[in-house]
Amino acid sequence: MSIYKLKSSFQSLLRPLVGRLAAMGLTANQVTLVAAIVSVAIGALLLVRPEPALFALVPVWMVLRMAFNAVDGMLAREHGQQSALGGYLNEITDVVSDAALYAPFALIAPFSLPWLTAIIFLATLTEFAGALGVAHGNGRTYEGPMGKSDRALLFGALGALVAVFGVLPAWTWHIQPMTCVLLVWTVVNRVRAGLANGT
Repeated sequence: MSIYKLKSSFQSLLRPLVGRLAAMGLTANQVTLVAAIVSVAIGALLLVRPEPALFALVPVWMVLRMAFNAVDGMLAREHGQQSALGGYLNEITDVVSDAALYAPFALIAPFSLPWLTAIIFLATLTEFAGALGVAHGNGRTYEGPMGKSDRALLFGALGALVAVFGVLPAWTWHIQPMTCVLLVWTVVNRVRAGLANGT
């Protein structure tokens, strides 16, 4: 089970807005790039100034970023804007944005750089595994349990905790190895789904 399953409901809410944006001439690639730029900017700000209050930006942006991701996909699919460049931008900017938004948590105890590095690496691997389905002609796979939307919920919640309490409780250290296990599980599930789709 993954939060990704709720995507269709989220898209239905956004569809009227997407239609207006398309009529204004906004393109899917523009939305993708803006979302990536904002993600990197927030990540850089938190790395330079890891003040607890600023971590409130993470949950707010995670929600908005999910909306941006839904909008760019709908513009591409439903308004004739699909392109090879868009496919590359979508995959590359997602992993760059994730890394930028996760990295600042390495500065917040009890989290640590080695664990966050592992999480970023494995998160990237999940997206790589999902995208490989396309390379082999079997379609993109989005299986969980720790897909992009699930990670957004996790790190959004962590950002809210830091913003409200100024620290993370000691028990949250265990979230790091648990997240790594779930990410490995996600990679396996996506590879299996990709292989199943090809049979």
